[in-house]
Amino acid sequence: MKVGYYPGCSLHSTAADYGLSTEAVCRKMNIDLAEIPDWNCCGATPAHSTSDFLAKALPLRNLIIAEGSGLDLVVPCTGCYNVCRQTHGFINRGSSKAMDMNSKLASVMGKRYEGKIRIMHLLEFFSQDAVKAELRNRVVKPLNGLKVVPYYGCLLLRPAADVAFDDPEQPQALDRLLEMLGAEVRPWSYKMDCCGGSFAIARSDVVTDLTAELVKQARKAGAEAMVTACPLCQANIDTRQAEAGMPIVYFTEMIATAMGMPGQDRWLSKHIIDPRPALKNHKLI
Repeated sequence: MKVGYYPGCSLHSTAADYGLSTEAVCRKMNIDLAEIPDWNCCGATPAHSTSDFLAKALPLRNLIIAEGSGLDLVVPCTGCYNVCRQTHGFINRGSSKAMDMNSKLASVMGKRYEGKIRIMHLLEFFSQDAVKAELRNRVVKPLNGLKVVPYYGCLLLRPAADVAFDDPEQPQALDRLLEMLGAEVRPWSYKMDCCGGSFAIARSDVVTDLTAELVKQARKAGAEAMVTACPLCQANIDTRQAEAGMPIVYFTEMIATAMGMPGQDRWLSKHIIDPRPALKNHKLI
């Protein structure tokens, strides 16, 4: 299986653990991630506060390149996924502003965005029946006994009109995936709460309170780890804990563990709150 792949800036830098585990898992499953050539930063969440034009033009350039491959596009970063899907919707709705934007990009890129490709978050990709069936067959070390809470964050499924591939209020995709891997998914009411990531520098006091509450509630739910699909959420919560010691891991790392993959220290060692003790407690690594 071959898909277009847009890793975004994070997976080549601060979220290298997400990138490494994603690539390793996909290789193991014979999924060919065809990284789109000459991609640029999508602008993520800060761009819209600087320039409305750049907030759409940056992801639109990537979408034009991706569309030229004729492949579905898989995006692992929730920030990148969010702006790509919103830009896709913006162009497809066909307002005069959207048509003008598309024309301006066409003058640079040599072609317009036709809006005909499928853009999937990596979690959505792994939630497809065929991919889940293949993954189920490759689980050799179920995550039995490991208590986790799924953390979706606020960018993955909102605004729902453009980005939601699951229920934006009560999503279950990550829950079901973790259960399939054998983990004990603990119920909690904070899976969609914002971690305050975009205020990490401007209002660190607010962000510290938000992340502390998330960790507190994860502990209250009985979790040994939080599992996410967002590099911003992971970095934000991972780096703002004092004595809490709650690991926040990527779902791809959980997949790699359940598949019994060797060499996981390449990514697990990059965490601030080390998840390896919790995994060793259950003889998973």
